[in-house]
Amino acid sequence: MKTKKIVYAALFIAIGVIISRFFSIQLPILRIGFGFIPTMLAGVFFGPLFGGIINAVIDVIGATLFPAGSFFIGFTISAFLCGVIYGMFFYKKEITYKSVIISVILKIVLVDVGLNTLWLSMMTGKAFMVLLPIRLVKNIVFIPIETIVFMTIVYSLKNTSLVRKINNVLQ
Repeated sequence: MKTKKIVYAALFIAIGVIISRFFSIQLPILRIGFGFIPTMLAGVFFGPLFGGIINAVIDVIGATLFPAGSFFIGFTISAFLCGVIYGMFFYKKEITYKSVIISVILKIVLVDVGLNTLWLSMMTGKAFMVLLPIRLVKNIVFIPIETIVFMTIVYSLKNTSLVRKINNVLQ
């Protein structure tokens, strides 16, 4: 692995920890924030496996340095899967509204509503179906938000020198 690739991965990890821990609202069963941005970008630049690893590391470092509740390995697995999903949809592919919407819906259904609600149910002792409605509403609201924010970032960065430089290093 190239040194520059590790440096860029570390940069994404640092940005991910900062955004998810300091620029999010943490409620007992919900986190509202923009931590999806570095996850999506890691998928774009690093691919499914490395994007998943970066996102899992973001979760572990964030939970270790800035704990918000107890650490649970299930959330790290979920974080890894988010990076994998985004990497499968975006790595070395054209990013379109359709691909972003499909990937966001897939991630929300499988990970946010499915697995994360299961992990919360296991941690809190509350029934899955009790937690599901509020988590479902929040995530449905976030589908257009995640799509619009990510597409805005993609179009803003599309032909910048930074993106070309990162792509040259990672290939």
